[in-house]
Amino acid sequence: MLTKIQKWGNSQGIRLPREVLRKIDISIGDNVDVSIYHGEIIVKPVKVTRGKYTLKNLLKNIPDDYRPHEIQWGAPAGKEIW
Repeated sequence: MLTKIQKWGNSQGIRLPREVLRKIDISIGDNVDVSIYHGEIIVKPVKVTRGKYTLKNLLKNIPDDYRPHEIQWGAPAGKEIW
């Protein structure tokens, strides 16, 4: 597949077809690792299994008026001790 390097503002970039991104499971906004090996540019997906979310970012999505409460799950079904 041929593509060309294009100028984007003060940077340069390469447009990657959707099919290429799909084949290596990369989406818009995903991080990639770019390296050079024997004069070739290598672009690899970075799969983050930990660290994607922070507690601070998760907590800021909770509405200000949210108040936690106890949920009644019904009578014990086994040998639970309450």
